[in-house]
Amino acid sequence: MAIEGATERAVFFDTDDFGVASSYTPAGGAAGTVNGIFDNEFFEVDPMTGVGVVSAQPRFICATADLPGAAAGGDAITISAVAYTVRVIQAEGTGVTTLVLEKN
Repeated sequence: MAIEGATERAVFFDTDDFGVASSYTPAGGAAGTVNGIFDNEFFEVDPMTGVGVVSAQPRFICATADLPGAAAGGDAITISAVAYTVRVIQAEGTGVTTLVLEKN
């Protein structure tokens, strides 16, 4: 169970502070604005060859309640004019969800 509530979580996703606005479009649905934190972390993958390959993993972290009820893999999201497809939705059970994205 989360210690904080929706009001405290909203501070992190406020576009005046840490957050950015996105346009989230569920498959077959209408676009809506969802604020969250965009992260495009680089990480090294070593496919057991001893030669590392660097890749990026774009993610968008937002309040679970701000996502449409029908949010699912395959939905579209646009962040800072860049289009992505939602590949994985990781609801953390704390009122926060991480969307693992793929750049279109």
